[in-house]
Amino acid sequence: MTPTIEIRNVSYSYAPKTQIFNNLNLSFTPGACAIIGQNGTGKTTLLKILRGLLTPKSGSVLLNGEDISKRSVPSLAKNIGFVFQNPDDQIFESSVIREVMFGLLKIGIDKSQALLQAQESLKLVGLLDKSEVNPYDLSLCERKMISIASILAMDTQVVILDEPTIAQDDNGKRCIESIIKRLVCQGKIVIAVLHDMDFVSRVFKRVVVLSNGQIIFDGSSREAFMRDDILSSAQLDKPDVVKLCEKLGYKNAFLSVEEFVNDYFKRNNRKY
Repeated sequence: MTPTIEIRNVSYSYAPKTQIFNNLNLSFTPGACAIIGQNGTGKTTLLKILRGLLTPKSGSVLLNGEDISKRSVPSLAKNIGFVFQNPDDQIFESSVIREVMFGLLKIGIDKSQALLQAQESLKLVGLLDKSEVNPYDLSLCERKMISIASILAMDTQVVILDEPTIAQDDNGKRCIESIIKRLVCQGKIVIAVLHDMDFVSRVFKRVVVLSNGQIIFDGSSREAFMRDDILSSAQLDKPDVVKLCEKLGYKNAFLSVEEFVNDYFKRNNRKY
């Protein structure tokens, strides 16, 4: 069955006079979607509502047509993976391998199978050789990768990432890009909040722009980064490659350096 997750008429507020969402509607199918916008627009709140960590005042969240409010937060871990912005919010085991195995064991996976799945996930994030190390002896970017590996091991239908590229160098970002593309090829739903517009333009085909708790754009990243009105309203900057295209007089936006270079050589009848 093709996975779906949908928000229907969701309203949420932290206090009576601090409303974040009012009758919000949004749906996701397999593929990668970036949620972007300035701080305080409700991005992380939206992710937590999708995961069932926050309960909306009204409305519902449907996972494959089922209202997630009817399920416990732990039971949803089988279907929805969530990587927090700060990895220290979800790491508490004494070794990397025990941390990645933790969720698997909690849902009843056999220890030997859990070990295999954890090792495979650690390979994907480049930390298999750190399996027996205490997570807090590693760097922040490595701890972020541990959190990602823990979710990959669970093999959930939906993967939610809150600022996955924070504290990552170029190698880390390339690794995360590869992981997202792998998940999409596997038919997963990937939803991520990001402030790194260069990463968004390169990796995500769909973007949702939030401003003051409202969706002001939901469509292709190419269109989003060509819409000055949307970017201005959300106080977002354009990716560097889009700025370059504009300065060179290109009418269409290229979303990656590779796209730009390939077009340049094609226009000039040269091989790249």
